[in-house]
Amino acid sequence: MTPQDYVQQKASASGSSFYYAFLFLPPPRRAAITAFYAFCREVDDVVDEVTDPGVAASKLAWWHNEVRQAFAGKPNHPVTQALMPWVAEFGIEEASLQSVIDGCEMDLTQTRYLDYPNLTRYCHLVAGVVGEVSAKIFGQTEATTTAYAHKLGQAFQLTNILRDVGEDALRGRIYLPVSELQLFDVKAHEILNRVDSDRFQALMQFQAARAHALYDEALALLPANDWKHQKPGLMMASIYRTLLREIEAQKFPVLKQRVALTPLRKLWLAWKMQALGRF
Repeated sequence: MTPQDYVQQKASASGSSFYYAFLFLPPPRRAAITAFYAFCREVDDVVDEVTDPGVAASKLAWWHNEVRQAFAGKPNHPVTQALMPWVAEFGIEEASLQSVIDGCEMDLTQTRYLDYPNLTRYCHLVAGVVGEVSAKIFGQTEATTTAYAHKLGQAFQLTNILRDVGEDALRGRIYLPVSELQLFDVKAHEILNRVDSDRFQALMQFQAARAHALYDEALALLPANDWKHQKPGLMMASIYRTLLREIEAQKFPVLKQRVALTPLRKLWLAWKMQALGRF
């Protein structure tokens, strides 16, 4: 299996909304974003799939070193071998990849976030930076597009957090800020035991409103000159925001089930943005 085959398989097997946006890119950009996405999946999977924190920490340390080696011209893993041919063309920096790993390392040591600014730091590393790198690969031409991409990445991450409340609880993690749990009188043990309530519903509505605001802020930041170039990100925004609305419409059943869009619906939303320029 070639490195290119490996990253393609990694990306398509994930079933992620991101994959559907990649389908409409020209081959060089599609190859670059597929390799970058596969890198993000590899390091994220370390945290989600390795049960021993010590082993997970060692694996992430290996990835830190692998990125250093790759940018020194000696990539060993299929993911970095597939990605490195594109770093110069699309301005992908070593520091960005290291930041993504730093964000995943936070999951090994932190299962609670005191307040929203604290959570924002985590979102910056695992999503905002990813948005910035993706925008460059998609064809960013305006410097101000970076702020759009960063905020859109954070909106995606908040949507993920809302969707995964129940699954994260099974791992002992609560990403919802402690100060906001207190504001709505929701106890940590209620979330860990996946107990729904009117208070939990109100907390979720608050979180969803914040995510919607981030989508609106992100779209307002996108320069008109880059709208066409950033269509893949806008496709993902359409898919993710539709998912957020679906979670709201189902009255936040996230403690007990994972809300998802069908592959056909994701493809339709992506095509509608690509062909018609509409959400």
